[in-house]
Amino acid sequence: MHRVRPRGTPVRRTARLSGLVAWRGGHPHAEHLGTGGRAQGPARTRLDPRRRVRLRSSAQPDFDGTALAARGLVVVTLNYRLGFEGFGHVPADGEGPASPDNRGLLDQIAALEWVRDNIAAFGGSPDRVTVAGQSSGATSVACLMVSDRARGLLHRAVLHSAVNACATPGRATRTTAEVAAAAGVPATRAGLLAASPQALVAASDRVVDRYRQDPRSGQRHYDPAIYGPVADGDLLPADPLEALAAGRGAEVELLVCHTTEEYWLLDAVGSSAKITTGQQLATFAADFGLPPQLVDGYRSRLPDARVPDVHLALYGDLLFAEYSSRLAEAHARAGGRTFLSRFDRRRGGPGRRVRAWHCADIPFAFGNLHDESVHFLTDGPPGPADHELSHRMAGAWAAFAAHGEPGWAPLGGGAGGAEGATVRVWRTAGEEARASDGFRDLWGAAGLPLLAP
Repeated sequence: MHRVRPRGTPVRRTARLSGLVAWRGGHPHAEHLGTGGRAQGPARTRLDPRRRVRLRSSAQPDFDGTALAARGLVVVTLNYRLGFEGFGHVPADGEGPASPDNRGLLDQIAALEWVRDNIAAFGGSPDRVTVAGQSSGATSVACLMVSDRARGLLHRAVLHSAVNACATPGRATRTTAEVAAAAGVPATRAGLLAASPQALVAASDRVVDRYRQDPRSGQRHYDPAIYGPVADGDLLPADPLEALAAGRGAEVELLVCHTTEEYWLLDAVGSSAKITTGQQLATFAADFGLPPQLVDGYRSRLPDARVPDVHLALYGDLLFAEYSSRLAEAHARAGGRTFLSRFDRRRGGPGRRVRAWHCADIPFAFGNLHDESVHFLTDGPPGPADHELSHRMAGAWAAFAAHGEPGWAPLGGGAGGAEGATVRVWRTAGEEARASDGFRDLWGAAGLPLLAP
């Protein structure tokens, strides 16, 4: 709830910064927003399959920018406020004005303003700023693209697995009431300011746990995330998908990627509800307003899949893959230069635990396969084919940031959207090609509901 402090001027240093910022004269600049949910919880530096993955720090090894810097980029990674501190609604009252809902986005804008004013001191180009993010970080980048407050601060954007989650003011207000009640304080500015950050974290966790334990609680039961960007009509005019479709941010060049089996990671780390029966699957679809024929389509195309796998395929596309693809297509239809790709690298045959799941593409794009902490994502140490794939992906990132050309054709505009356009599919050499469009035709018929955290 605290305001963004004025950015400072950097002191020039001659010592080498270990992977956070690398600078070389006259090069483009890339900034990365990390991944992870906007729920409360401790930041972790390793993926542990026994724990929920909710927050991640830009200091994690898989976000180390050294490999990208070696390709001529100046790389900056940043952190921003999460949970209630970053996105909780604080109402106005007689003792003071309302706090802005999107304080986490304001942190990101403050960082971009600092980059604009100071990156030249590190050899970067303030007129060639590429902002990249993954998961909730990707959604943040999409929000920045369409926000007037961020106009001119970014020139290219990279979105990996943007999450379908943007709150309305009413939804944010109701969440505040729930959290305040759990914290034992009034849902007023004075009441919320009286609660410590630790108390708000604990209260948020209690609210999340209630949703998780109550199968009658609707959408929030399945993977409770109660905070996210708020379409307040000020900083954020609308859900990024709607805003891009209306032509906002068309001047920003865009590269979008998602994995083909997003949600299996969330299941592996115990973040989501277990759906094991056909009735539970039908209830899940009804809770999200998905038509029965969409579920039937998934089941018919996955005839040998168990119900849990059908659910994970459906939920992953609802939250990440279809939303990310539609962001790209909306941007292209509005005249924006847009590139779309999918990450489909897998290990082993059927039954293997590691898939092309959420976050698996990040160490490949950053060129950080060597670090042991990412081997949970990649099923052990990388082989030569993995290094070759990483070389191609990191090269595409660097080329896009430098020249706006990742190495394949952009999506077409017009009513046909991406029809007939090139979509890059990232696989290791020798992997069997699978249908690159997955279930997209089913979503075209069913429509995609826009979700709120």
